[in-house]
Amino acid sequence: MKALLDPWRQMLRHREFGIMAASNLVLGMAYSFVAPFYSMFGTIEVGMSNWVFGVFMTVTSLSGIAITTVLSGWSDTRISRRAILLMSCLSGCAGYVGYAFVRDVLWLTVIGSLALGLSSITFAQLFAYQREFLTRQGVPSAEAPLYMNIFRLLFSLAWTIGPAIGAWVMVHYSYRGTFLACAALFGLLFLIVWRFIPARPPTAAALALKVPLGRLLRRPDLLCYFTAFVLVFICITMGMMNLPLLILRTMSGTEQQVGIAYSVAPIFELPFMFYFGLLASRSHPGRLIRLGLVIAVAYYAMLFFVQQPWHIYPVQILSAAMIAVVSGIAITFFQNYIPDHPGTATNLYTTANRLGSTIGYLSFGMLAGSLGYRAIFLVCTALCAAAFLLLWLSREKHEQAAVPTAA
Repeated sequence: MKALLDPWRQMLRHREFGIMAASNLVLGMAYSFVAPFYSMFGTIEVGMSNWVFGVFMTVTSLSGIAITTVLSGWSDTRISRRAILLMSCLSGCAGYVGYAFVRDVLWLTVIGSLALGLSSITFAQLFAYQREFLTRQGVPSAEAPLYMNIFRLLFSLAWTIGPAIGAWVMVHYSYRGTFLACAALFGLLFLIVWRFIPARPPTAAALALKVPLGRLLRRPDLLCYFTAFVLVFICITMGMMNLPLLILRTMSGTEQQVGIAYSVAPIFELPFMFYFGLLASRSHPGRLIRLGLVIAVAYYAMLFFVQQPWHIYPVQILSAAMIAVVSGIAITFFQNYIPDHPGTATNLYTTANRLGSTIGYLSFGMLAGSLGYRAIFLVCTALCAAAFLLLWLSREKHEQAAVPTAA
């Protein structure tokens, strides 16, 4: 019990913790309002085919990767995270206002590539700032996974109610209302950052050490984990795009059932994140990451067999366990490689996320039309199994190399 309560007691002593908690909740709520409904918006509201929607999401994601890669390096070596967070929040506000009113595919692509491409760095910069906060408070790196999972837990807390509220707003006020609500939340986050987060220049250690992304990926062990996470995020993206359409078009469900399906997992993510964070502070996180991939295989395999929308609800518990690992522990795992550059390190994780998302969007567009919505989950099962095999084959070499770095 002491191990469970001590992090909360220590963090609640600092005013910054409350600010970061509010920031994570607001950002999580903003994403939870729109992320589950992107595929419905593109294919039903705008009228894109599955293929065009896949290309649309691919183009906007590639733009986001390019923008965030440049800005993450600047946040470590040139300008403060506060400045980048302010820019990204404004861009998110403007981008989602554009999505609320624009229905032309070309202009939506421009808005998504530029405004939302810039806003996509918000998550990484918040978590980089939070890792720096832990360092300033003297938290040992071995305990960082537990603390970072608490921060990630607060982000997930918004998802316990966000999708259901987003579905309610969409039913009553259409997609325009949903996107305007998301824009308002980005505006609120801008005010929080502007009022409470100070501008801190890059540290001397960060200025002295510049680590290009390409050089990091030349390390075989890190490349192995990066590739595995790309595969996992391909599956997460295809699953998120596919699940609403499976419910609506294959099972003849409702938008409200889509919102419920996406609200179940975050309820269980909260205790899972805290528990896995505690385990990661006592053992190498690589073992837990492999466990997360085993859970992912089971999760997508079970989705392949569901027959009614309500069958999906209990299966989402497995999704919660998987997300608790790949969205919590994994952030700290990458940060431990280059502790003086939390922005670059977190961006390495988010780049795997964005690259996997890009491939996932394009793959979804191709596979949904040819294989059907149910078969998408069988593909996800195979890809997660391949990711597990990749990490299993390289487990000993990687973990022996990584332990001294994280110590």
